[in-house]
Amino acid sequence: MARTVKAPEERREEIVETADRLFRQHGYANCSVEMIIREIGVAKGTYYYYFKSKQDILEAIVERTLGRIVNMAKGVADDPSLSAMQKMQALLENSQIGDGDSLEVAEMLHLPENRELHELTNVQTVLQLSPILAQIVEQGIAEGVFDVDRPLETIQFLFTGAQFLTDGGLFGFSPAEVRSRRLVTQTIIEKTLGAEPGSFGFMNPVRGVE
Repeated sequence: MARTVKAPEERREEIVETADRLFRQHGYANCSVEMIIREIGVAKGTYYYYFKSKQDILEAIVERTLGRIVNMAKGVADDPSLSAMQKMQALLENSQIGDGDSLEVAEMLHLPENRELHELTNVQTVLQLSPILAQIVEQGIAEGVFDVDRPLETIQFLFTGAQFLTDGGLFGFSPAEVRSRRLVTQTIIEKTLGAEPGSFGFMNPVRGVE
């Protein structure tokens, strides 16, 4: 049976999609390049034409996931029907930007062998999302709910600190310790942005007895 010939971009996307699915099913560490190749049914040379290693594919998955988060955030920030606080809630509810897929990718990045990629991803997350959040802060200033100078620089400082400290996988914090730091993060954000106390409570909703 002859192999199906696909356009380069289509074949590359197929490899990324397949690897993403297998990483989630079997775990990144348990999934080999051979498993990916076998699942797709291509020659090993085809795989290595697009990716030098398994980590290269993870980098492509991370880039795609971050792109989706940025596009989602941009869509929220540009929505004229939402107030600044509604936009903040849409993006920061439960102290997490993104969905379940982005959380699974984050778990793969926490593996020791992916530490360098994890750090690069954190930098790109701050650089790409901060201008979007700063745009919302500027709207909030105009609406009278925020009072802060230099919105972009302020957001970058807040975002970097919150992302670094509340990364439980990096510090080995327990769930309770992570939640405690997220509560403090909420307070710091409110005070720094000049927002009403408790207005960012959506970041840490109460879920019964802890």
